[in-house]
Amino acid sequence: MDIKDLKTLIKMVTETDITEFELENADDKIVIKRGTAAPQYQMQQVPFQYAAPAPVAAPAAAAPAASPAAPAAEQGDLITSPIVGTFYRAPAPDAASYVEVGQVVEKGEVLCIVEAMKLMNEIEAEFRCKIVKICKQNAEPVEYGDDLFVVEKL
Repeated sequence: MDIKDLKTLIKMVTETDITEFELENADDKIVIKRGTAAPQYQMQQVPFQYAAPAPVAAPAAAAPAASPAAPAAEQGDLITSPIVGTFYRAPAPDAASYVEVGQVVEKGEVLCIVEAMKLMNEIEAEFRCKIVKICKQNAEPVEYGDDLFVVEKL
């Protein structure tokens, strides 16, 4: 993050009611706090950590007869989370879910909400499809790229 971006963040925080702002990615961690004392601005370099890939198990010699049916339920296209946040299946706690397994949805129809920093981001279907599986539970945290739905294009 360069100094221009940092100045923009500081200006945004000072012009709003926000009292604390924190941003963390693979390279940087930024914490901006406001209060009765003078604002504190911190920037910290996060060291890169490499994790070795997990060993791949050898395929089983003979699979049970029920095994091929299980992956068939998982077949289809994936709809993944475009952002980090909290997954919500409905617009409110007492409201009905946007979609259910087996439901056919049209292009542009809302599938769920991913809340990020108090902003409710509606995740819409990019094509007409049938919901095969809902991969996350309501109010479960999600990361960028996490599977939200398994769908079958129609």
